[in-house]
Amino acid sequence: MPSTADATKSKARLVGIEIDDGSIARASADVEHERATAIWDLIEDNSFAPVGHDGGPYRLRLGIVENRLALEISEEKGPPVAVHLLSLTPFRKIVKDYFLVCESYFAAIRTATPSQIEAIDMGRRGLHNDGSRVLMDRLADKVEIDFDTARRLFTLICALHWKG
Repeated sequence: MPSTADATKSKARLVGIEIDDGSIARASADVEHERATAIWDLIEDNSFAPVGHDGGPYRLRLGIVENRLALEISEEKGPPVAVHLLSLTPFRKIVKDYFLVCESYFAAIRTATPSQIEAIDMGRRGLHNDGSRVLMDRLADKVEIDFDTARRLFTLICALHWKG
């Protein structure tokens, strides 16, 4: 029989994610596929709980409001819980560098040695970790997430292809 802590923890998670098409434009089929994959990965395994709220599970709607990332959180089958707006400024350089390194990585796969590819991949992972830590710091007093969830959410933010 699961403990009360296990039952509470299982509720502290995302079960649905929606992208606001009104503020985040639809993209090419490849980008839409990346977005769908990032959403699936995030829903499949996450730990997510608005600070001070003991309900859940939760749904998340992502959009852009006045050049800020809007996170609209609601209970799975209930009322809205919170809306948080995050400035995109702290992410601009990391995302730009991340995309540049990803381009280098995909180019290297065709011509570089395994050790060169591994070095580029380590840089890519390092930037991804940096972006995940920034995200965790920005959400620290708003939403409790673990590092793996932050990584998956950062992947989704990158897949949204917002312009810095």
